Amino acid sequence: MGLQLFTIRDAMAKNPLESLKKVAALGYEDLETYGYDGDKDLYYGYKSSELKSILDDLNLTATSGHYGFSDYFEKTDDELKKFVDQCITGAKALNKSYITWPWLAPEYRTLEHFKQLAQKLNQIGEQVNAAGLGFAYHNHDFEFTEHDGKIGYDIILNETDDDLVKLQMDMYWIEHASKLSPSEWIAKQPGRYVMWHIKDMDKVTRDYTEMGNGSIDYVALLSKIDTDALEYYYIEQGGNFAQNSMQSITDSAAYFKKNLKKYL
Repeated sequence: MGLQLFTIRDAMAKNPLESLKKVAALGYEDLETYGYDGDKDLYYGYKSSELKSILDDLNLTATSGHYGFSDYFEKTDDELKKFVDQCITGAKALNKSYITWPWLAPEYRTLEHFKQLAQKLNQIGEQVNAAGLGFAYHNHDFEFTEHDGKIGYDIILNETDDDLVKLQMDMYWIEHASKLSPSEWIAKQPGRYVMWHIKDMDKVTRDYTEMGNGSIDYVALLSKIDTDALEYYYIEQGGNFAQNSMQSITDSAAYFKKNLKKYL
């Protein structure tokens, strides 16, 4: 059972060690990181080697990480290459399988920029794969916004090399914004969706919510979906906590273990 640590970013900012201990005690086994400082080789204030020791002591793994590639969208190829090398170093220190592009700044969400993004994804994918790691792209909702009848997600999928650039499906955002279902996207890109983000949608506001409290029927979804390409999944809740982030991952873990884990 995986957790994207961005869910508890407030707790991680205050006391990362105690937060990770609680995460492990709740039954989470695998993590996806965020917020790596490549220049200093720091995750949450720890050197990558220090964090690896902490995770080992807690019997936790970290199989993927979200890294700040959008900040390098207009920088030179050399600057981007250097940052990717830093990400590779940080990912290998934690024995990760994947490096993931997580987000695109609003000013780059045009069809022309999506074409540039596809080129950058191929470039990064080649560099990351050459280092022995996998590379993936994580979707939100903006990729499904229509521009003259076209969507950015199609450009990303069609203009990237499926051997170099895998996909991390955010099921919440697919359900929120896409005309196709998660199963339909998987059918369109077989073998490519190697990771999933699993999070629920508030029944009224359509914001995030705890697993089992929302409008997405995950029992129906996960009991029938094609999991052949799936390697890792991470529970996530970006905000809108009923009480606080730690209680939310507690409630989501309990629901997931009881109702959904058997399907994955």
